[in-house]
Amino acid sequence: MKRLLLFLLLLLILAVAFETDTPHNPAGNWYQQFLPNIGNRTISDIFFIDSLTGWAVTPFVTQNDTTFVLKTTNGGDNWFIQFTGVGQFVGRKRIMFINANTGFTCGNDHFSGSTKITKTTNGGNNWFSLNDPSTAVYDDMFVLNEDTIWLVSSSNPTGGVFRTTNGGASWQNQLSLGSSNPDRIYMINGRIGFISETNNYTRITINSGQNWSIVLSGGGQGFYNMFFVDSLTGWGTFSNTRKTTDGGFNWVVQTMPDGGNIVAPQIEKLSGLNEDTIWGAGAQILTSIGIRGMINRTTNGGDNWLFQVPDSTYNNNRYYHLDFYNKLNGWAYLTVNRGIHTTTGGDPIWYLGIQQISSNIPKDFTLKQNYPNPFNPRTVIPFSLKKSAYVKLIAYDITGREIQRMVDSKLQAGEYEVDFMGKFTASGVYLYSLIIDGQTIAAKKMLLVK
Repeated sequence: MKRLLLFLLLLLILAVAFETDTPHNPAGNWYQQFLPNIGNRTISDIFFIDSLTGWAVTPFVTQNDTTFVLKTTNGGDNWFIQFTGVGQFVGRKRIMFINANTGFTCGNDHFSGSTKITKTTNGGNNWFSLNDPSTAVYDDMFVLNEDTIWLVSSSNPTGGVFRTTNGGASWQNQLSLGSSNPDRIYMINGRIGFISETNNYTRITINSGQNWSIVLSGGGQGFYNMFFVDSLTGWGTFSNTRKTTDGGFNWVVQTMPDGGNIVAPQIEKLSGLNEDTIWGAGAQILTSIGIRGMINRTTNGGDNWLFQVPDSTYNNNRYYHLDFYNKLNGWAYLTVNRGIHTTTGGDPIWYLGIQQISSNIPKDFTLKQNYPNPFNPRTVIPFSLKKSAYVKLIAYDITGREIQRMVDSKLQAGEYEVDFMGKFTASGVYLYSLIIDGQTIAAKKMLLVK
């Protein structure tokens, strides 16, 4: 009888251990989350006020469409439809809360021309309209406090920059540039802030919007997203990621992980904690199971940006929305109704990509042994270039099938290191080859043990 009970207990333990009915929570430090069924509508923005409470909003899809405000009170594990709007109730493009009760949305109705700025004072259960400053379609919003709100619209000729200092009772048109009207705004405080026409320029004001001076101009010199820690130090991102330490008058381009299997290195969304720690979303990498979305992070103010590829049972090929409340709790969502969440600050493994560790010119082309070896899931492969060359560093399985192209670009002479990412690769022996200007220089073995 005791043996029978022991056998049944073992069967129960095995059943629990191999339970597969949790596809939304794969093992790892990121796990999958889902919004309720909202049809084919996309998510236009997410916002978390703390580690548990957050909102998501949707734009219009078709005329007389239903739009949604969704809310979570348990960190995104469960979302519920908090508010719906039909027809003239505007689709929402941005949502911002200044506390757990008071929040704002801006949006547009491309079909009727109706626009609305809405406000809630009970955590999103009810929304009411504020006065509209224009018939324009609003692209972006920045809420400094309950009284001071900024809007921008790229519409021509009715768009521009609008500000209220009395909670929306009245608005002032701060700037109108016709076909060059801005589509992004970020305010550091009541005096200093930025507007951008994403592809063409970035402008700054230091006098509450009375004047706007160009600080960046030309193709790709606008920003899609910004984050500032104070009036001097901040980051902006669109065609590249830039940092300023003088309040936005001068910007330095920061180096993002690139090359090899990274197919889209540039991030579009920033979420910052302090002057050292900033996260980014929008980059993509080609893995053995398809294109996956990357999460980037710096912990030294952008001197070095690393990346990881969150695990997921779904092929999350790009994260468009990103929000970290603190160093542990963060969310990255697609435009479709799903995303991922971490309560541990992400995976412990962060990748460098290609890193030049020395500009000293070596005597020869060399390929060194990876370290550590054996490894799981990350290993580093060093190599040296005696002159500028077109370099390929490719990993193969034992059948000769290409697994990962870690380098595929022209590099200057020097010493380099590159990551091999074994996260989506099975255990086994792999070969890696260094190819210089089309000629194979060397090949070595490495062992992945999971």
